[in-house]
Amino acid sequence: MHRPHNRKMISKTSDNITLGIVWDHLISIADEILLTLVRTSFSITVREAWDVGVVIFDARGRPIAQGSMSTPAFTGTAFYTIDQLLEKFPVEALQDGDVIITNDPWIGTGHLPDVNILRPVFRKGTVVGFVLTITHLVDVGGRGASTLSREVYEEGLLIPPMKIYKGGQLNKLLIEIIRTNVRVPDQVMGDIMGNISGSYVGGLKLNALLDQHGLDNLEDVANGIIRQSDIAIREKIEAMPDGCYSNQLNVETDGDAVTLACKLEIAGDTIHIDFSGTGACVPSAINVPLCYTRSWCAYTLKCLTTPAIPNNLANVLPLQVQAPENCILNAQHPAATCGRNTVGWYVVPLLMGAFAKAIPNLVQADTGMAMTVVFNGQREDGSKLLDQFFATGGLGAMHELDGQQTTPAPTNCALVSSEIWEDETEIAILERKILPDSGGAGEYRGGNGQEITLQNNTGNPMTLSLFGSRTSFPAIGYEGGKEGGLRAFRINQQSVSAKGRHELGAGELFTIQEAGGGGFGDAARRDPEKIREDYRLGFISLQGANRDYGLELEPEDE
Repeated sequence: MHRPHNRKMISKTSDNITLGIVWDHLISIADEILLTLVRTSFSITVREAWDVGVVIFDARGRPIAQGSMSTPAFTGTAFYTIDQLLEKFPVEALQDGDVIITNDPWIGTGHLPDVNILRPVFRKGTVVGFVLTITHLVDVGGRGASTLSREVYEEGLLIPPMKIYKGGQLNKLLIEIIRTNVRVPDQVMGDIMGNISGSYVGGLKLNALLDQHGLDNLEDVANGIIRQSDIAIREKIEAMPDGCYSNQLNVETDGDAVTLACKLEIAGDTIHIDFSGTGACVPSAINVPLCYTRSWCAYTLKCLTTPAIPNNLANVLPLQVQAPENCILNAQHPAATCGRNTVGWYVVPLLMGAFAKAIPNLVQADTGMAMTVVFNGQREDGSKLLDQFFATGGLGAMHELDGQQTTPAPTNCALVSSEIWEDETEIAILERKILPDSGGAGEYRGGNGQEITLQNNTGNPMTLSLFGSRTSFPAIGYEGGKEGGLRAFRINQQSVSAKGRHELGAGELFTIQEAGGGGFGDAARRDPEKIREDYRLGFISLQGANRDYGLELEPEDE
């Protein structure tokens, strides 16, 4: 892992004001790269749901800026991805025009559908930085996205770290291999080339930044960014009470539930997280490589310490993470990992439960979680349909803050508008509605889930691949708060399992009932006026107000 060589302040940009200006400029460049990527991509997943990540590094491979709308998982894995890529392709062996690609789950983000594109940025013949772009591809071949695979070999094409461009020359053989192995080659290659376009824009913009600020390289700027962020994060950790804190919870699989366990040790300005006691990998594509687990550890710590400081290498410097090999949070090759998020997202509530014993008023109650479903079939004109639908439950409440309704967590992917989804897929969204009483009751109420009903209007049967959870284990409330409602799936009003594949005939209905977030604090302490407002907004029912809060409302209270 890269660390700053020293903790001295930077030289040429020695004052904090100048450092802040350059730092903001770097973030604006990362945002422009991300927008380029989104605007040139072909799939709904990238173009509308923003399942993307952009990270800028200095010449030593230290992350110093990210796109503001990057997903937390991609930001967290990028710290480790570049180390492994530069180990295979040392900086001194790179040339201008090189572009490196991989989707190796143990090098990238934990599963094959995410493609990582790394471009070195040259200035006067010398590498001055790197741009890493990451997007989720809707298809990488194999059995297709689902939880059914038992080994990574079934899940699709694994691209080892290699150059897709070498000295500016396209690797046409690699392009042909990718196109031959996927179901929607134009869409997949459109997204990959969007990544490459974004990284090219990043190189131009970084050189313009150096020109504008009279800098030869980014090293002094990186030293300042990392040093100041590191100090801020460590000060917050030092304010936490030292000690060992543990937690465990259960997560659904295709079979028996698996236990996730953690013990975190706070010692001065460092934190050590140990996932010993976590259950073994399962014969299903929901296993989690350690890179993805570590990413959510860094995210959780960032949320609890310095959420307002832009992400950079300092996020991981105070943190050590370990997990037993072949536990479900440290899956080893060749484990199947396509649905790693259905388990990996639970690292956040798992750690929140441990931190709650040290800093109870800073943590968030469990969330209803997000989920995805992949639609695979044909449109009415016979063209191939392969797209991912994203839905989400409610946020967990916090001390002095209600949970938001139907808000993604811990990921931040966007919800695709109904109009765009219908136009692209010919799958109608008949209804989206808030589910009253699904948020956990409490002094601060958990966010509600929603119910979504879709109809297959393609005229053709299709396959649904579900990556759902929270069907057996609801979002837990904290400090006396109640748990949230469960998730459920139905086809033509008949319940179906939350994972695996299901057939959806022409004209048939698919319904998602999203889970609610946990409440925070004793419901008896909730302000009665807030309860009345919840009822007026449709967040709770008359029965819920009486059952959960002991408040008898009348219909005229609307």
